[in-house]
Amino acid sequence: MALRGFNLFAFLVVNGVFLSRQSKEEVLLDMRSLGSELGWLTLPYENGWEIVQTVVNGSPLYTYSVCNVDSSDQDNWLRTTFIQRRSGASRVSVELQFVVRDCNTFGSSSVACKETFNLFLAEADADVGTNFRKGQFRKVATIAPDEITQGNVLKVNTETKTVGSLSKKGFYLAFQDMGACVALLSARVYYKTCPSTVQSLAVFPETVADSLREVEGVCVENAIGQATPRIYCSAEGDWVVPVGQCQCLPGYETTADSCQECKPGYFKSSVSLASCQVCPRNTKPSSAGATECQCEDGFFRSPSDPPTSPCSAPPSAPRDLTATTLSGEGRLLLSWSPPLVTGHRPDLTYSVACSICDGTACSTCGERIRFETDPAELRETNIIISDLDSHLNYTFTVEAHSGVSQFDPERASATVTAALDYTDPPKVTSIHLEKSGPTSLSLSWSLSRRPPAHISHRYELMYRRKEAEGERDVTTYTVRILDKSFVQITDLTPDTTYIFKVQALSPEGTPGSFSTEHEFHTSPLAEPQIQNSSTAVLGAVVGVAVILLAVLAFVVLRRRRLSSRGRRGAEDPYFSTDQLKPLQAYVDPHTYEDPNIAIQKFVTEIDPNAIAKHKVIGVGEFGEVFRGVMKTQGKGEVTVAIKTLKPGYSEKQRQDFLSEASIMGQFSHPNIIHLEGVVTKFKHAMIVTEYMENGALDTYLKDHDGEMSPYQLLGMLRGIAAGMKYLSDMSYVHRDLAARNVLVNSNLECKVSDFGLSRVLEDDAEGTYTTRGGKIPIRWTAPEAIAYRKFTSASDVWSFGIVMWEVMAFGERPYWDMSNHEVMKAINEAFRLPAPMDCPSAIYQLMLQCWQQDRAIRPRFADIVNILDKLLRSPESLKTIADFDPRVSIRLPSTSGGDGTMFRSVTEWLESIKMSQYKESFARAGITTMEQVLALRHEDIRNIGVRLPGHMKRIAYSILGLKDESSSLSVFAV
Repeated sequence: MALRGFNLFAFLVVNGVFLSRQSKEEVLLDMRSLGSELGWLTLPYENGWEIVQTVVNGSPLYTYSVCNVDSSDQDNWLRTTFIQRRSGASRVSVELQFVVRDCNTFGSSSVACKETFNLFLAEADADVGTNFRKGQFRKVATIAPDEITQGNVLKVNTETKTVGSLSKKGFYLAFQDMGACVALLSARVYYKTCPSTVQSLAVFPETVADSLREVEGVCVENAIGQATPRIYCSAEGDWVVPVGQCQCLPGYETTADSCQECKPGYFKSSVSLASCQVCPRNTKPSSAGATECQCEDGFFRSPSDPPTSPCSAPPSAPRDLTATTLSGEGRLLLSWSPPLVTGHRPDLTYSVACSICDGTACSTCGERIRFETDPAELRETNIIISDLDSHLNYTFTVEAHSGVSQFDPERASATVTAALDYTDPPKVTSIHLEKSGPTSLSLSWSLSRRPPAHISHRYELMYRRKEAEGERDVTTYTVRILDKSFVQITDLTPDTTYIFKVQALSPEGTPGSFSTEHEFHTSPLAEPQIQNSSTAVLGAVVGVAVILLAVLAFVVLRRRRLSSRGRRGAEDPYFSTDQLKPLQAYVDPHTYEDPNIAIQKFVTEIDPNAIAKHKVIGVGEFGEVFRGVMKTQGKGEVTVAIKTLKPGYSEKQRQDFLSEASIMGQFSHPNIIHLEGVVTKFKHAMIVTEYMENGALDTYLKDHDGEMSPYQLLGMLRGIAAGMKYLSDMSYVHRDLAARNVLVNSNLECKVSDFGLSRVLEDDAEGTYTTRGGKIPIRWTAPEAIAYRKFTSASDVWSFGIVMWEVMAFGERPYWDMSNHEVMKAINEAFRLPAPMDCPSAIYQLMLQCWQQDRAIRPRFADIVNILDKLLRSPESLKTIADFDPRVSIRLPSTSGGDGTMFRSVTEWLESIKMSQYKESFARAGITTMEQVLALRHEDIRNIGVRLPGHMKRIAYSILGLKDESSSLSVFAV
C-alpha cells in the first residue's frame, strides 16, 4: 500500500534518489537491478508488506512498503529469495535505502506507531522455496533512520550492516515491521575483494576481503625472493603492509611490474632491484640477458673483483729506480717512478727485496739491514733502508704488484746495485766504564756504525788526570794505540778522577773525530772501602725502613678508601674518577632543521655488506625485526638485532624511523640498549642494535613464573634503575617505561629500550615536557602526566614503580582487567596496586614511594639505586613479606556467576579464570562440585596436575576469593 496521501515512489524517481555506484564490491543481490517480480515472500500475506511497481525509463522498479500505524500488535515479515554465498565470502554487507515517516504526522490514532524495523538472517545449504518459518531467523540489527520524513520532503536513509561468520551455501534476509510506516527502496547484498595485483615484483591473487587476512604471493617471472612475499587484505578490500621483496635474477632488470632481460652490451650480475649496467672497460660486448661481460684478450679480473669491475692488464716494471745515500751513517733512500702500465687498479703495490753479492754468489740480506717501512706492500714509490755496511755491494729489486699480477708470466721488476764506501772511519759515540779498581779502570766504547768484516780499525785513546781547583791545568795526555774497542788502564792513582777521549783510525792511519770527553773515578784504598761499606749498610737499613713506611702508608690509605667507598654506597659506580665530569646533556634530534645532520652526528654508518639477516623475531611499526650478524674488525661476526624499514616508505616515515637511532646514539651505559649503528646509504634503511637473547622482560617473566628468587628479581630491578638514573642525569625523560620496553640478555642483564615516545626535558624551572599529542600508556603513567600531559623524571619514577610491580608479579598485567577509565578513577581516589604475592615488604614500600601523588616527594633515581644497593647488600632484609590480601590481588569473575550467584559448576568456574585446560584434570581427581573446590589446599592443587607456578597461583587466588563473598566488590587499596 502507498503511504498516506503521498505518492512516495514517484517522488523518489523524479528527484533522482537512486544513484549509481562504482566500487570494488561483488554484488550477491541488488533489489534495484532486478527487472522482474522480486519473488519475495510476505507474512502475513495480506495487510503486511506490499510490493509497489514503478516504471523508470521504460524499466520496472520494485519497492516494498508497509504502513499499518493504526493497528497494534503488528508483526509483518518480508523475506528475500535464496542468496547464494560465494566460496570464501564468510562476511557480507547489507546496504538498505529506506524512508520512515514521523509517527506524529498521524495524530492520536498512531499510538502504536513505531519508527524502526528489524533485519534478520537465516543460513541454509539449499533453497527452501516458500517454506518460510520465522523461527529459523536470527536478528542482525534494528534499523533506525537518521532522518524522519515529516512533510512532503522525503528523507531517504542509507544504512549498511555487516554480517559475519557465514558458513553455509547461502542465506535469506528478512525484514520485520512492528508498526512503522516504512518504505524499503533498495536492498543490496555484497562482499568486498582485494583485486589481483602486482606489488614489489610479486603477484597476489584476487582475495575475498574478510577480517585482516595474510595472502602469499608469487614472484613474477625471472624474479626471486629470499622469503615468500606476503601482503594483507583488509576488510575494506585494500592491500596493506606488504612484507618481503622479490628481486630480478641476474641478467634481468626491473621494468614496471616485471623483470626484463638486459639489452646487448649491458649486464647485471646479482639478484637485486638494480638496473642493468653498460659493460665495463676492456670487456667484450655482451649478448642479451648477460650476467657478466668477459675480459678482452690480455686483460683480466682478480678473483676478488666483482663482475661489475673493469678488466685490467698486469702492471709493468717500476721505472727510474735509484739509490741515494742519506746523511747519517748506513742509510740509503731507494726511489722509483710508477710503471707505464698500471691497469688503472687501486690495489697497485710494490715489494722490495735485498741481496748481497760478492762476485761469485748472492745471498739475502735478512736481518742485517733494516727497512724503515714494511717492504712487502708499499703504496709509496720510495723507502729508506738503514744499518747498511760500508764497502759491501747491495742489490735491490723492486716489483710492482696488483690483483692481476698472477696472470703475467714475467715478473714486473726493476733492479739497482748500491754500495756504501765510507773513506772516513766511524765516530766513537760513547765510552763505558766496565770495571773500577783503586789503580785500574776497564773501558769500552761504541761506534756510529759497524765496521765491515774485512776492515779492521785501530783506536787512539787519550787520557789525563783531572786537576783539583787551584792547581795548574796540565793538558798533557797519555796516548795509547789499540786494535780493539776495549782496554784496561793500570798504574792509576786511587780515589782519583781521570778524563778520557777516543777516536777511530782508518787502516791507512787516517784519524776520525774524537769522542766527547768522559770522566771516570778510581776506587779508594782498603780503609775507605770499609768505611764506605758501613755507609752502604746504613743506607740499606734506611732504605728498608722507607720501604716499610711506604707499605704501611699504602695499607692505611687503602683502608680509608674502602671505608669511604662504603660510606658512599650505591652511588660509587656513578662517581668513579673517569665519570666525575658531568654527563653531556641529551640533544633532541627534532631540533635539527635537517634530521640527517642528527643521524650523521650521533650515529655510526654501517656498510650494508657487513649485515646479514637470519630470522624474523618480531614486527615493528615500520617493518620487520630480524636476528642477524654483523661483521666487525677484531671481533668477527657479532649477533645483532636489525630493525628494517618496509618498502614503499615516505621520506617522513624514514625520518621517523631513524629518529630513534639519533636518540639511542647519544647513550652509552651498560643498562641502556646499545646502538651498533644504522644503514642509511642504502635503499632499505636499517637500525642495528645489540641482540638481547631473552627478549622483552614481561614475556621472559611470564615464561619463568616462580622460577626466580626475590633477590634475583631485585638485581634485575637494580639494572633498570641504573639505566634510568643515567637517562635522568642526561636531562632525558623516557615516557614509556614498562617491562615490555626492557630487554633481557643471556646473563639476565636488563637494558632499557624503545625510545619511540621519549623526549628531552625542556630547560625551564619545572623541567617538564608538554606532549604534542598521541596515546599515553595509562597503566604506567603518573597522574599529572595523564591529566596535564606533562612529563618529568618524576613521572618516569612512577612508571618505574609499576615496572617493579610487574617484575615481582612475574609479568602480570598492571590493574588486571580494569579499563583505562577505571584505572584513572582508582588512582585519583588514592587507591594503589596491592603487593604481589611473596613480595618483600621493603620492595613494596619503595613501590608506594614511587606512587606518591605529589611528584616532588617521590624518590629520585639516584635514591632508588642507593636503596636497591642497600637491599642487595643485606639479603636478610628481603625476608619480611608484605601483607597479601587475595581479595584485591586478582580481579577475575571468580566469586560468582554473571547473575551474582555462586558458580553452578567447576567447568564454569575454570572457564571464568581462563584455566579451562584443567577441566579433565579436576574431573579425574573427582572434583565435581564447588563445595569440593572450596576445600582444596595448595598441595591438592599440585596433586591434581597443576604444575606451572603461575597457574597454581591463579587457581589458589580464586579459591581464596571464593571463600569471601565480598571479594567481588574489592578495590585496589594501599
